[in-house]
Amino acid sequence: MPHDGQAAPQSPLMADLLTLTKAALPEVEALFAEGREALRSRVSVNGKISAPALEEHQFAAHTLSWLATYTESLRQMQAWAERLTEAGSFGEMEGLLLQIAFGEYLAQIHGGIAMSQNETARLSDLGLVATPGAAAAQLIAAANTPTSRARLVVLMRDNHGRATFGTSGLDEELEMIRDQFRRFADERVIPHAHEWHLKDELIPMEIIESLAEMGVFGLTIPEEFGGFGLSKASMVVVSEELSRGYIGVGSLGTRSEIAAELILCGGTAEQKAQWLPKLASGEILPTAVFTEPNTGSDLGSLRTRAVKEGEDWTVTGNKTWITHAARTHVMTLLARTDPNTTDYRGLSMFLAEKTPGTDEAPFPTPGMTGGEIEVLGYRGMKEYELAFDGFKVKGENLLGGVEGQGFKQLMQTFESARIQTAARAIGVAQSALEVGMKYAEDRKQFGKSLIEFPRVAGKLAMMAVEIMVARQLTYYSAWQKDHDKRCDLEAGMAKLLGARVAWACADNALQIHGGNGFALEYQISRILCDARILNIFEGAAEIQAQVIARRLLD
Repeated sequence: MPHDGQAAPQSPLMADLLTLTKAALPEVEALFAEGREALRSRVSVNGKISAPALEEHQFAAHTLSWLATYTESLRQMQAWAERLTEAGSFGEMEGLLLQIAFGEYLAQIHGGIAMSQNETARLSDLGLVATPGAAAAQLIAAANTPTSRARLVVLMRDNHGRATFGTSGLDEELEMIRDQFRRFADERVIPHAHEWHLKDELIPMEIIESLAEMGVFGLTIPEEFGGFGLSKASMVVVSEELSRGYIGVGSLGTRSEIAAELILCGGTAEQKAQWLPKLASGEILPTAVFTEPNTGSDLGSLRTRAVKEGEDWTVTGNKTWITHAARTHVMTLLARTDPNTTDYRGLSMFLAEKTPGTDEAPFPTPGMTGGEIEVLGYRGMKEYELAFDGFKVKGENLLGGVEGQGFKQLMQTFESARIQTAARAIGVAQSALEVGMKYAEDRKQFGKSLIEFPRVAGKLAMMAVEIMVARQLTYYSAWQKDHDKRCDLEAGMAKLLGARVAWACADNALQIHGGNGFALEYQISRILCDARILNIFEGAAEIQAQVIARRLLD
Protein backbone atom coordinates (compact mmCIF):
# COMPACT_ATOMS: atom_id res chain seq x y z
CA MET A 1 0.00 0.00 0.00
CA PRO A 2 1.57 3.35 -0.97
CA HIS A 3 2.14 5.77 1.90
CA ASP A 4 4.30 8.71 2.98
CA GLY A 5 3.58 10.75 -0.10
CA GLN A 6 3.81 7.92 -2.60
CA ALA A 7 1.53 8.64 -5.53
CA ALA A 8 -1.24 6.27 -6.46
CA PRO A 9 -3.22 6.29 -9.69
CA GLN A 10 -6.75 7.59 -9.43
CA SER A 11 -9.61 5.22 -10.11
CA PRO A 12 -10.62 5.08 -13.79
CA LEU A 13 -14.16 5.82 -12.60
CA MET A 14 -13.24 9.18 -11.10
CA ALA A 15 -13.45 11.20 -14.31
CA ASP A 16 -17.18 10.63 -14.78
CA LEU A 17 -18.04 9.19 -11.37
CA LEU A 18 -20.98 11.44 -10.52
CA THR A 19 -22.53 10.86 -13.94
CA LEU A 20 -22.22 7.13 -13.41
CA THR A 21 -23.63 7.08 -9.89
CA LYS A 22 -26.48 9.37 -10.93
CA ALA A 23 -27.32 7.03 -13.82
CA ALA A 24 -27.49 4.05 -11.43
CA LEU A 25 -30.05 5.65 -9.11
CA PRO A 26 -33.21 5.40 -11.29
CA GLU A 27 -32.67 1.66 -11.66
CA VAL A 28 -32.52 1.20 -7.88
CA GLU A 29 -35.57 3.41 -7.40
CA ALA A 30 -37.47 1.39 -9.99
CA LEU A 31 -36.53 -1.86 -8.23
CA PHE A 32 -37.82 -0.49 -4.96
CA ALA A 33 -41.09 0.67 -6.55
CA GLU A 34 -41.58 -2.76 -8.17
CA GLY A 35 -40.84 -4.51 -4.89
CA ARG A 36 -43.26 -2.33 -2.99
CA GLU A 37 -46.09 -3.10 -5.39
CA ALA A 38 -45.26 -6.81 -5.29
CA LEU A 39 -45.43 -6.84 -1.50
CA ARG A 40 -48.57 -4.70 -1.43
CA SER A 41 -50.36 -7.27 -3.59
CA ARG A 42 -49.37 -10.03 -1.14
CA VAL A 43 -50.50 -8.27 2.04
CA SER A 44 -53.64 -6.45 0.87
CA VAL A 45 -57.09 -7.72 1.76
CA ASN A 46 -60.06 -5.92 0.19
CA GLY A 47 -57.82 -3.06 -0.81
CA LYS A 48 -56.31 -2.50 2.64
CA ILE A 49 -53.05 -3.59 4.22
CA SER A 50 -53.69 -6.59 6.46
CA ALA A 51 -51.60 -6.70 9.64
CA PRO A 52 -51.76 -10.54 9.85
CA ALA A 53 -50.74 -10.82 6.19
CA LEU A 54 -47.88 -8.37 6.71
CA GLU A 55 -46.67 -10.47 9.63
CA GLU A 56 -47.00 -13.67 7.58
CA HIS A 57 -44.78 -12.10 4.92
CA GLN A 58 -42.47 -10.50 7.44
CA PHE A 59 -39.24 -11.49 5.73
CA ALA A 60 -40.39 -9.94 2.46
CA ALA A 61 -41.57 -6.85 4.34
CA HIS A 62 -38.20 -6.40 6.00
CA THR A 63 -36.46 -6.97 2.69
CA LEU A 64 -38.46 -4.04 1.33
CA SER A 65 -37.45 -1.93 4.34
CA TRP A 66 -33.77 -2.62 3.75
CA LEU A 67 -34.10 -2.05 0.00
CA ALA A 68 -35.76 1.30 0.73
CA THR A 69 -33.01 2.17 3.22
CA TYR A 70 -30.28 1.40 0.67
CA THR A 71 -32.13 3.36 -2.00
CA GLU A 72 -32.40 6.44 0.22
CA SER A 73 -28.80 6.01 1.37
CA LEU A 74 -27.49 6.09 -2.19
CA ARG A 75 -29.74 9.02 -3.01
CA GLN A 76 -28.31 10.99 -0.09
CA MET A 77 -24.72 10.07 -0.94
CA GLN A 78 -25.34 11.38 -4.45
CA ALA A 79 -26.86 14.60 -3.10
CA TRP A 80 -23.85 15.02 -0.77
CA ALA A 81 -21.41 14.56 -3.65
CA GLU A 82 -23.27 17.04 -5.83
CA ARG A 83 -23.27 19.66 -3.05
CA LEU A 84 -19.54 19.25 -2.56
CA THR A 85 -18.92 19.43 -6.30
CA GLU A 86 -20.87 22.67 -6.51
CA ALA A 87 -18.81 24.04 -3.60
CA GLY A 88 -15.56 22.95 -5.22
CA SER A 89 -14.64 20.59 -2.38
CA PHE A 90 -15.25 17.17 -3.94
CA GLY A 91 -11.78 15.66 -3.95
CA GLU A 92 -10.22 12.24 -4.36
CA MET A 93 -11.13 11.00 -0.90
CA GLU A 94 -14.75 12.05 -1.29
CA GLY A 95 -14.81 10.35 -4.70
CA LEU A 96 -13.53 7.11 -3.22
CA LEU A 97 -16.11 7.21 -0.44
CA LEU A 98 -18.85 7.72 -3.03
CA GLN A 99 -17.72 5.09 -5.51
CA ILE A 100 -17.07 2.41 -2.90
CA ALA A 101 -20.45 3.07 -1.30
CA PHE A 102 -22.24 2.74 -4.65
CA GLY A 103 -20.23 -0.29 -5.70
CA GLU A 104 -20.86 -2.12 -2.43
CA TYR A 105 -24.51 -1.20 -1.92
CA LEU A 106 -25.45 -1.94 -5.54
CA ALA A 107 -23.72 -5.31 -5.25
CA GLN A 108 -25.66 -6.04 -2.07
CA ILE A 109 -28.95 -4.96 -3.60
CA HIS A 110 -28.46 -7.47 -6.42
CA GLY A 111 -26.73 -10.16 -4.36
CA GLY A 112 -28.24 -9.81 -0.87
CA ILE A 113 -28.40 -7.15 1.86
CA ALA A 114 -27.16 -8.21 5.29
CA MET A 115 -29.95 -7.59 7.81
CA SER A 116 -27.90 -9.33 10.48
CA GLN A 117 -25.02 -11.81 10.57
CA ASN A 118 -27.17 -14.71 9.34
CA GLU A 119 -30.15 -13.02 7.71
CA THR A 120 -29.90 -11.78 4.13
CA ALA A 121 -32.56 -9.79 2.30
CA ARG A 122 -32.71 -10.75 -1.37
CA LEU A 123 -34.72 -9.41 -4.29
CA SER A 124 -36.16 -12.89 -4.71
CA ASP A 125 -37.89 -12.47 -1.33
CA LEU A 126 -40.03 -9.86 -3.08
CA GLY A 127 -40.44 -12.01 -6.18
CA LEU A 128 -38.07 -9.81 -8.16
CA VAL A 129 -35.52 -10.86 -10.75
CA ALA A 130 -33.18 -8.12 -11.91
CA THR A 131 -30.03 -7.73 -13.94
CA PRO A 132 -27.89 -4.66 -13.21
CA GLY A 133 -28.05 -1.98 -15.88
CA ALA A 134 -24.95 -0.60 -17.57
CA ALA A 135 -24.12 2.03 -14.91
CA ALA A 136 -24.80 -0.29 -11.97
CA ALA A 137 -22.85 -3.14 -13.59
CA GLN A 138 -19.82 -0.89 -14.10
CA LEU A 139 -19.93 0.32 -10.50
CA ILE A 140 -20.36 -3.20 -9.13
CA ALA A 141 -17.41 -4.41 -11.18
CA ALA A 142 -14.96 -1.56 -10.71
CA ALA A 143 -15.93 0.77 -7.84
CA ASN A 144 -15.22 -1.23 -4.69
CA THR A 145 -11.91 -2.91 -5.44
CA PRO A 146 -8.91 -3.72 -3.23
CA THR A 147 -7.05 -0.90 -4.98
CA SER A 148 -9.82 1.61 -4.21
CA ARG A 149 -9.98 0.57 -0.58
CA ALA A 150 -6.20 0.68 -0.22
CA ARG A 151 -6.03 4.17 -1.70
CA LEU A 152 -8.80 5.39 0.60
CA VAL A 153 -6.88 4.17 3.64
CA VAL A 154 -3.74 5.99 2.45
CA LEU A 155 -5.77 9.20 2.30
CA MET A 156 -7.30 8.48 5.70
CA ARG A 157 -3.83 8.11 7.22
CA ASP A 158 -2.68 11.35 5.64
CA ASN A 159 -5.81 13.02 7.03
CA HIS A 160 -4.71 12.33 10.63
CA GLY A 161 -7.84 10.37 11.53
CA ARG A 162 -10.31 13.24 11.45
CA ALA A 163 -13.78 12.69 12.91
CA THR A 164 -15.28 12.90 9.45
CA PHE A 165 -13.26 11.27 6.75
CA GLY A 166 -13.96 13.42 3.75
CA THR A 167 -16.11 16.52 3.94
CA SER A 168 -19.40 16.04 5.74
CA GLY A 169 -21.09 18.80 3.78
CA LEU A 170 -22.25 20.68 6.88
CA ASP A 171 -22.37 24.45 7.12
CA GLU A 172 -19.71 26.44 8.95
CA GLU A 173 -21.72 26.82 12.16
CA LEU A 174 -22.28 23.08 12.49
CA GLU A 175 -18.63 22.35 11.81
CA MET A 176 -17.68 24.82 14.56
CA ILE A 177 -20.04 22.99 16.92
CA ARG A 178 -18.45 19.69 15.89
CA ASP A 179 -14.96 20.96 16.59
CA GLN A 180 -15.96 22.26 20.02
CA PHE A 181 -17.49 18.98 21.14
CA ARG A 182 -14.81 16.87 19.52
CA ARG A 183 -12.23 18.69 21.65
CA PHE A 184 -14.38 18.19 24.74
CA ALA A 185 -14.65 14.45 24.04
CA ASP A 186 -10.91 14.17 23.41
CA GLU A 187 -9.92 16.08 26.54
CA ARG A 188 -12.61 15.29 29.10
CA VAL A 189 -14.25 12.01 28.10
CA ILE A 190 -11.99 9.60 26.20
CA PRO A 191 -9.18 9.58 28.80
CA HIS A 192 -11.63 8.40 31.49
CA ALA A 193 -14.46 6.57 29.71
CA HIS A 194 -12.93 3.11 29.86
CA GLU A 195 -12.33 3.38 33.60
CA TRP A 196 -15.93 4.50 34.16
CA HIS A 197 -17.05 1.48 32.15
CA LEU A 198 -14.82 -1.07 33.89
CA LYS A 199 -15.79 0.19 37.33
CA ASP A 200 -19.47 0.49 36.30
CA GLU A 201 -19.46 4.07 37.55
CA LEU A 202 -21.91 6.84 36.88
CA ILE A 203 -20.58 9.60 34.66
CA PRO A 204 -19.15 12.19 37.08
CA MET A 205 -21.35 15.16 37.87
CA GLU A 206 -18.51 17.47 36.81
CA ILE A 207 -18.99 16.22 33.23
CA ILE A 208 -22.73 16.82 33.40
CA GLU A 209 -22.18 20.29 34.83
CA SER A 210 -19.73 21.08 32.04
CA LEU A 211 -22.20 19.91 29.42
CA ALA A 212 -24.86 22.10 31.02
CA GLU A 213 -22.53 25.09 30.81
CA MET A 214 -21.93 24.33 27.13
CA GLY A 215 -25.68 24.36 26.53
CA VAL A 216 -26.12 20.70 25.61
CA PHE A 217 -29.37 20.28 27.53
CA GLY A 218 -31.01 23.32 25.96
CA LEU A 219 -29.58 23.08 22.49
CA THR A 220 -32.91 22.75 20.64
CA ILE A 221 -35.22 24.22 23.29
CA PRO A 222 -36.61 27.58 22.04
CA GLU A 223 -34.91 30.71 23.32
CA GLU A 224 -38.11 31.91 24.98
CA PHE A 225 -37.75 28.95 27.37
CA GLY A 226 -34.06 29.43 28.10
CA GLY A 227 -32.60 27.27 25.33
CA PHE A 228 -30.52 28.08 22.27
CA GLY A 229 -33.22 27.31 19.71
CA LEU A 230 -30.77 25.52 17.43
CA SER A 231 -31.55 22.88 14.83
CA LYS A 232 -31.96 19.13 15.21
CA ALA A 233 -28.89 18.90 12.98
CA SER A 234 -26.89 20.63 15.71
CA MET A 235 -28.05 18.06 18.25
CA VAL A 236 -27.07 15.30 15.82
CA VAL A 237 -23.53 16.68 15.55
CA VAL A 238 -23.24 17.09 19.33
CA SER A 239 -24.60 13.59 20.01
CA GLU A 240 -22.28 12.12 17.40
CA GLU A 241 -19.14 13.68 18.84
CA LEU A 242 -19.98 13.03 22.49
CA SER A 243 -20.90 9.43 21.69
CA ARG A 244 -17.58 9.08 19.91
CA GLY A 245 -16.10 9.79 23.33
CA TYR A 246 -18.50 7.54 25.24
CA ILE A 247 -22.06 6.59 24.36
CA GLY A 248 -23.23 7.33 27.92
CA VAL A 249 -22.05 10.93 27.64
CA GLY A 250 -23.58 11.21 24.18
CA SER A 251 -26.89 9.99 25.57
CA LEU A 252 -27.12 12.51 28.39
CA GLY A 253 -28.40 15.17 26.03
CA THR A 254 -30.90 12.75 24.54
CA ARG A 255 -32.68 12.46 27.91
CA SER A 256 -33.34 16.19 28.06
CA GLU A 257 -34.04 16.46 24.34
CA ILE A 258 -36.86 13.90 24.44
CA ALA A 259 -38.33 15.21 27.70
CA ALA A 260 -38.32 18.73 26.27
CA GLU A 261 -39.98 17.57 23.07
CA LEU A 262 -42.71 15.82 25.03
CA ILE A 263 -43.42 19.05 26.89
CA LEU A 264 -43.15 21.27 23.80
CA CYS A 265 -45.52 19.07 21.80
CA GLY A 266 -47.97 18.07 24.51
CA GLY A 267 -47.56 20.31 27.54
CA THR A 268 -49.70 23.18 28.76
CA ALA A 269 -48.40 26.75 28.72
CA GLU A 270 -47.80 26.49 32.47
CA GLN A 271 -45.89 23.21 32.12
CA LYS A 272 -43.68 24.66 29.40
CA ALA A 273 -42.89 27.72 31.51
CA GLN A 274 -42.15 25.62 34.59
CA TRP A 275 -40.11 22.74 33.15
CA LEU A 276 -38.36 23.83 29.97
CA PRO A 277 -36.02 26.47 31.47
CA LYS A 278 -34.91 24.01 34.14
CA LEU A 279 -34.28 21.28 31.57
CA ALA A 280 -32.39 23.72 29.34
CA SER A 281 -30.05 24.85 32.10
CA GLY A 282 -29.43 21.36 33.45
CA GLU A 283 -30.92 22.37 36.79
CA ILE A 284 -33.05 19.24 36.56
CA LEU A 285 -32.20 15.93 34.88
CA PRO A 286 -34.99 13.78 33.40
CA THR A 287 -35.45 10.09 32.82
CA ALA A 288 -37.95 8.25 30.60
CA VAL A 289 -40.10 5.66 32.39
CA PHE A 290 -42.02 3.75 29.74
CA THR A 291 -41.01 0.08 29.40
CA GLU A 292 -42.44 -2.70 31.59
CA PRO A 293 -41.10 -6.20 32.31
CA ASN A 294 -43.53 -8.07 30.06
CA THR A 295 -44.24 -5.54 27.33
CA GLY A 296 -40.96 -4.79 25.56
CA SER A 297 -41.80 -2.99 22.32
CA ASP A 298 -45.56 -3.36 22.87
CA LEU A 299 -46.00 -0.09 24.76
CA GLY A 300 -49.74 -0.08 24.10
CA SER A 301 -50.25 -2.95 26.56
CA LEU A 302 -48.66 -1.23 29.59
CA ARG A 303 -50.26 -2.14 32.92
CA THR A 304 -48.80 0.36 35.40
CA ARG A 305 -51.84 2.16 36.86
CA ALA A 306 -52.38 5.77 37.81
CA VAL A 307 -55.54 6.35 39.87
CA LYS A 308 -56.87 9.81 40.56
CA GLU A 309 -57.34 10.61 44.25
CA GLY A 310 -58.71 14.09 44.72
CA GLU A 311 -56.65 16.40 42.51
CA ASP A 312 -53.57 14.15 42.44
CA TRP A 313 -52.62 10.69 41.16
CA THR A 314 -51.35 7.52 42.79
CA VAL A 315 -49.17 5.22 40.68
CA THR A 316 -48.80 1.45 41.14
CA GLY A 317 -46.81 -0.90 38.92
CA ASN A 318 -43.40 -1.96 37.68
CA LYS A 319 -41.05 -0.51 35.09
CA THR A 320 -37.78 -1.80 33.68
CA TRP A 321 -34.79 -0.66 31.63
CA ILE A 322 -35.00 2.83 33.05
CA THR A 323 -31.83 4.73 32.17
CA HIS A 324 -30.29 7.19 34.65
CA ALA A 325 -33.18 6.66 37.04
CA ALA A 326 -31.43 7.18 40.39
CA ARG A 327 -30.05 10.70 40.29
CA THR A 328 -32.64 12.39 38.10
CA HIS A 329 -35.27 14.89 39.25
CA VAL A 330 -38.26 14.16 37.01
CA MET A 331 -39.67 11.14 35.19
CA THR A 332 -41.68 11.23 32.01
CA LEU A 333 -43.90 8.41 33.26
CA LEU A 334 -46.37 6.55 31.04
CA ALA A 335 -49.21 4.90 32.94
CA ARG A 336 -52.74 3.61 32.39
CA THR A 337 -55.39 6.02 33.67
CA ASP A 338 -58.41 4.28 32.16
CA PRO A 339 -58.75 0.83 33.77
CA ASN A 340 -61.35 -0.20 31.19
CA THR A 341 -58.81 -0.19 28.35
CA THR A 342 -56.16 -2.70 27.37
CA ASP A 343 -54.47 -0.77 24.57
CA TYR A 344 -52.81 2.59 23.91
CA ARG A 345 -56.04 4.57 24.27
CA GLY A 346 -56.04 4.43 28.05
CA LEU A 347 -52.49 5.71 28.59
CA SER A 348 -51.46 9.10 29.99
CA MET A 349 -48.09 10.81 30.39
CA PHE A 350 -46.98 12.37 33.67
CA LEU A 351 -44.12 14.67 34.65
CA ALA A 352 -43.49 12.80 37.88
CA GLU A 353 -41.20 14.56 40.33
CA LYS A 354 -38.73 12.63 42.45
CA THR A 355 -35.79 13.30 44.73
CA PRO A 356 -32.37 12.50 43.22
CA GLY A 357 -30.75 9.58 44.96
CA THR A 358 -27.29 8.90 46.33
CA ASP A 359 -25.10 5.80 46.25
CA GLU A 360 -26.35 4.92 49.74
CA ALA A 361 -30.03 5.70 49.01
CA PRO A 362 -30.65 5.63 45.24
CA PHE A 363 -34.44 5.96 45.52
CA PRO A 364 -35.41 8.03 48.56
CA THR A 365 -38.78 9.21 47.23
CA PRO A 366 -41.74 7.62 49.06
CA GLY A 367 -43.70 5.13 46.99
CA MET A 368 -40.88 4.00 44.70
CA THR A 369 -38.04 1.52 44.96
CA GLY A 370 -35.49 0.31 42.45
CA GLY A 371 -32.57 -1.95 41.74
CA GLU A 372 -29.73 -1.80 39.24
CA ILE A 373 -29.69 -4.07 36.19
CA GLU A 374 -26.10 -5.08 35.49
CA VAL A 375 -25.35 -4.68 31.79
CA LEU A 376 -22.59 -5.41 29.28
CA GLY A 377 -22.23 -1.84 28.05
CA TYR A 378 -23.94 1.56 27.99
CA ARG A 379 -23.06 1.79 31.66
CA GLY A 380 -22.42 5.45 32.43
CA MET A 381 -25.99 6.22 33.50
CA LYS A 382 -26.91 2.73 34.73
CA GLU A 383 -30.12 0.79 34.08
CA TYR A 384 -32.75 0.11 36.71
CA GLU A 385 -35.92 -1.78 37.52
CA LEU A 386 -38.44 0.39 39.35
CA ALA A 387 -41.45 -0.49 41.47
CA PHE A 388 -44.21 1.99 42.30
CA ASP A 389 -46.53 1.40 45.24
CA GLY A 390 -48.57 4.38 46.29
CA PHE A 391 -46.27 6.79 44.45
CA LYS A 392 -47.79 10.28 44.32
CA VAL A 393 -47.90 12.60 41.29
CA LYS A 394 -49.35 16.10 41.43
CA GLY A 395 -52.49 16.60 39.39
CA GLU A 396 -50.91 19.57 37.63
CA ASN A 397 -48.20 17.24 36.28
CA LEU A 398 -50.49 15.31 33.94
CA LEU A 399 -48.90 16.24 30.62
CA GLY A 400 -51.25 18.48 28.68
CA GLY A 401 -53.83 18.29 31.45
CA VAL A 402 -55.86 15.72 29.50
CA GLU A 403 -56.08 11.98 30.12
CA GLY A 404 -55.60 9.35 27.41
CA GLN A 405 -53.10 11.30 25.32
CA GLY A 406 -49.90 9.62 26.57
CA PHE A 407 -49.25 7.26 23.69
CA LYS A 408 -49.97 9.93 21.10
CA GLN A 409 -47.65 12.33 22.92
CA LEU A 410 -44.91 9.71 23.01
CA MET A 411 -45.28 8.94 19.30
CA GLN A 412 -44.60 12.61 18.53
CA THR A 413 -41.09 12.20 19.95
CA PHE A 414 -40.13 9.06 18.04
CA GLU A 415 -38.75 10.91 15.03
CA SER A 416 -36.32 12.87 17.20
CA ALA A 417 -35.48 9.83 19.35
CA ARG A 418 -34.55 7.73 16.33
CA ILE A 419 -32.53 10.51 14.73
CA GLN A 420 -30.71 10.81 18.05
CA THR A 421 -30.03 7.09 18.16
CA ALA A 422 -28.68 7.14 14.61
CA ALA A 423 -26.34 9.98 15.62
CA ARG A 424 -25.14 8.06 18.67
CA ALA A 425 -24.55 5.03 16.44
CA ILE A 426 -22.38 7.11 14.09
CA GLY A 427 -20.36 8.32 17.06
CA VAL A 428 -19.78 4.79 18.34
CA ALA A 429 -18.86 3.62 14.84
CA GLN A 430 -16.43 6.50 14.45
CA SER A 431 -14.85 5.64 17.79
CA ALA A 432 -14.38 2.02 16.65
CA LEU A 433 -12.78 3.20 13.42
CA GLU A 434 -10.36 5.56 15.12
CA VAL A 435 -9.35 3.02 17.77
CA GLY A 436 -9.04 0.24 15.19
CA MET A 437 -7.00 2.42 12.84
CA LYS A 438 -4.57 3.52 15.55
CA TYR A 439 -4.01 -0.07 16.64
CA ALA A 440 -3.52 -1.17 13.03
CA GLU A 441 -0.87 1.50 12.55
CA ASP A 442 0.95 0.84 15.83
CA ARG A 443 0.85 -2.94 15.92
CA LYS A 444 3.65 -4.68 14.01
CA GLN A 445 3.40 -8.23 12.71
CA PHE A 446 5.73 -10.03 10.29
CA GLY A 447 7.85 -6.89 10.06
CA LYS A 448 5.19 -4.33 9.17
CA SER A 449 2.14 -2.54 10.55
CA LEU A 450 -1.17 -4.37 10.45
CA ILE A 451 -2.60 -1.59 8.32
CA GLU A 452 -0.28 -2.64 5.49
CA PHE A 453 -2.19 -5.93 5.10
CA PRO A 454 -5.00 -5.62 2.52
CA ARG A 455 -7.77 -7.19 4.56
CA VAL A 456 -7.03 -5.01 7.58
CA ALA A 457 -6.95 -1.91 5.39
CA GLY A 458 -10.11 -3.11 3.67
CA LYS A 459 -11.98 -3.33 6.97
CA LEU A 460 -10.96 0.24 7.84
CA ALA A 461 -11.96 1.52 4.42
CA MET A 462 -15.42 -0.05 4.62
CA MET A 463 -15.90 1.37 8.11
CA ALA A 464 -15.20 4.87 6.79
CA VAL A 465 -17.51 4.37 3.80
CA GLU A 466 -20.45 3.05 5.79
CA ILE A 467 -20.04 5.69 8.49
CA MET A 468 -20.32 8.35 5.80
CA VAL A 469 -23.39 6.66 4.31
CA ALA A 470 -25.12 6.44 7.70
CA ARG A 471 -24.05 10.00 8.48
CA GLN A 472 -25.60 11.45 5.32
CA LEU A 473 -28.84 9.54 5.88
CA THR A 474 -28.99 10.82 9.47
CA TYR A 475 -28.24 14.42 8.46
CA TYR A 476 -31.01 14.19 5.89
CA SER A 477 -33.53 12.99 8.46
CA ALA A 478 -32.52 15.86 10.76
CA TRP A 479 -32.85 18.30 7.86
CA GLN A 480 -36.36 17.02 7.21
CA LYS A 481 -37.24 17.49 10.87
CA ASP A 482 -35.79 21.00 10.91
CA HIS A 483 -37.93 21.93 7.91
CA ASP A 484 -41.14 20.66 9.53
CA LYS A 485 -41.44 17.72 7.17
CA ARG A 486 -42.66 14.33 8.26
CA CYS A 487 -39.54 12.19 8.69
CA ASP A 488 -40.54 9.10 10.63
CA LEU A 489 -39.54 7.01 7.60
CA GLU A 490 -36.15 8.66 7.14
CA ALA A 491 -35.45 8.64 10.89
CA GLY A 492 -36.31 4.95 11.07
CA MET A 493 -34.03 4.15 8.15
CA ALA A 494 -31.18 6.15 9.68
CA LYS A 495 -31.55 4.31 12.97
CA LEU A 496 -31.83 0.91 11.25
CA LEU A 497 -28.70 1.40 9.16
CA GLY A 498 -26.70 3.31 11.78
CA ALA A 499 -27.12 0.56 14.37
CA ARG A 500 -25.94 -2.12 11.95
CA VAL A 501 -22.97 0.01 10.90
CA ALA A 502 -21.94 0.66 14.52
CA TRP A 503 -21.96 -3.06 15.34
CA ALA A 504 -20.04 -3.95 12.17
CA CYS A 505 -17.42 -1.29 12.85
CA ALA A 506 -16.96 -2.34 16.47
CA ASP A 507 -16.78 -6.02 15.55
CA ASN A 508 -14.21 -5.42 12.80
CA ALA A 509 -12.14 -3.09 14.97
CA LEU A 510 -12.02 -5.77 17.66
CA GLN A 511 -10.97 -8.31 15.01
CA ILE A 512 -8.09 -6.03 14.02
CA HIS A 513 -6.99 -6.10 17.67
CA GLY A 514 -6.92 -9.89 17.59
CA GLY A 515 -6.67 -11.50 21.03
CA ASN A 516 -5.98 -8.14 22.64
CA GLY A 517 -9.42 -6.98 21.61
CA PHE A 518 -10.92 -9.64 23.85
CA ALA A 519 -9.06 -8.25 26.86
CA LEU A 520 -11.02 -5.90 29.10
CA GLU A 521 -8.08 -3.51 29.34
CA TYR A 522 -8.45 -2.52 25.67
CA GLN A 523 -11.15 0.07 25.03
CA ILE A 524 -12.41 -1.70 21.92
CA SER A 525 -13.96 -4.30 24.26
CA ARG A 526 -16.12 -1.50 25.71
CA ILE A 527 -16.95 -0.04 22.31
CA LEU A 528 -18.18 -3.46 21.16
CA CYS A 529 -20.49 -3.76 24.19
CA ASP A 530 -21.74 -0.20 23.72
CA ALA A 531 -22.43 -0.79 20.02
CA ARG A 532 -24.58 -3.84 20.70
CA ILE A 533 -27.39 -1.94 22.42
CA LEU A 534 -28.02 0.27 19.39
CA ASN A 535 -29.86 -2.49 17.54
CA ILE A 536 -32.21 -2.89 20.50
CA PHE A 537 -33.24 0.39 22.09
CA GLU A 538 -35.51 3.02 20.51
CA GLY A 539 -37.04 0.20 18.47
CA ALA A 540 -35.31 -3.14 17.97
CA ALA A 541 -34.09 -3.70 14.40
CA GLU A 542 -36.90 -6.14 13.67
CA ILE A 543 -39.56 -3.78 15.01
CA GLN A 544 -37.95 -0.90 13.15
CA ALA A 545 -38.00 -2.80 9.86
CA GLN A 546 -41.66 -3.70 10.42
CA VAL A 547 -42.57 -0.07 11.13
CA ILE A 548 -40.72 1.07 8.01
CA ALA A 549 -42.47 -1.53 5.87
CA ARG A 550 -45.91 -0.53 7.13
CA ARG A 551 -45.13 3.12 6.47
CA LEU A 552 -43.90 2.34 2.93
CA LEU A 553 -47.16 0.57 2.16
CA ASP A 554 -49.44 3.31 3.50
